[in-house]
Amino acid sequence: MDAVLAIPNRKPAETGRVTPPAAGVLGRIGTLETRIARTATEIDAAQAVRYRVFVEEMKAEVDADSARRRRDIDRWDGICDHLLVLDTAIAGDPEDQIVGTYRLLRQDVARDHGGFYSAGEFGIDALLARHPDKNFMELGRSCVLPAYRTKRTVELLWQGNWAYALKYGVQAMFGCGSLPGVIPEEHALALSFLHHHAAVTPEWDVAARPELFRTMDLMPAEAVNARKALTVLPPLIKGYLRLGAMIGRGAVVDRAFNTTDVLVVLPITSISGRYLNYYGADAGRFAS
Repeated sequence: MDAVLAIPNRKPAETGRVTPPAAGVLGRIGTLETRIARTATEIDAAQAVRYRVFVEEMKAEVDADSARRRRDIDRWDGICDHLLVLDTAIAGDPEDQIVGTYRLLRQDVARDHGGFYSAGEFGIDALLARHPDKNFMELGRSCVLPAYRTKRTVELLWQGNWAYALKYGVQAMFGCGSLPGVIPEEHALALSFLHHHAAVTPEWDVAARPELFRTMDLMPAEAVNARKALTVLPPLIKGYLRLGAMIGRGAVVDRAFNTTDVLVVLPITSISGRYLNYYGADAGRFAS
């Protein structure tokens, strides 16, 4: 389950560069900065932001304890790193300043703690087995509060993602991208566009689990208007495509989160050169 994010649809040269950060900070633009959560209290605050977006805004279902605590929580939270965007202009402690978050799970950590979150919906193990020499990272639970859904907020999240990937030698990223609602046919244009124009190559082939598989081939290729499809795709998925991502075979209906999910696969070697140069040039000095 991922919420509203978008990769800026412009050349990186046209955006302001991220200013040099303080120790531990992965990037800064104006009063916004991004870094990994440092304390359990900060993770709790990030879970509260996720609750506001996923449950209150997007009507996801959570268990009684999560509802009582007003937190979006699952068992992966304890093993993931939590990337934060904070607005330092907000008065109070850092926990009060969190306006966006992204959850990062490295392959070595997942292997030691029961696997990846996405494996519950997609055949991740087969993908990993095909690339035993590569280091994967899962991206998930991305969300930004409505007032901060701007290009600079997302630039900071990707600045943090890229610095983190460099630090840990990540060679491929993946994660679920979500369309609202549990009726795939309502997204026939978007899903068919992804099926016909953004499908994984054989080298990176991955599919929805057989018992959950819902076809994305809902319209013939000649009936898909690519321009219209791009206007109805969720910003997060559209942003991944701009970076050079591919989409796995088959969608999965997630009734708890009221979404239809697809799997996004992004090998580092596939990232569009203009983004690789931009984020790479800035993030290299933050990766040590």
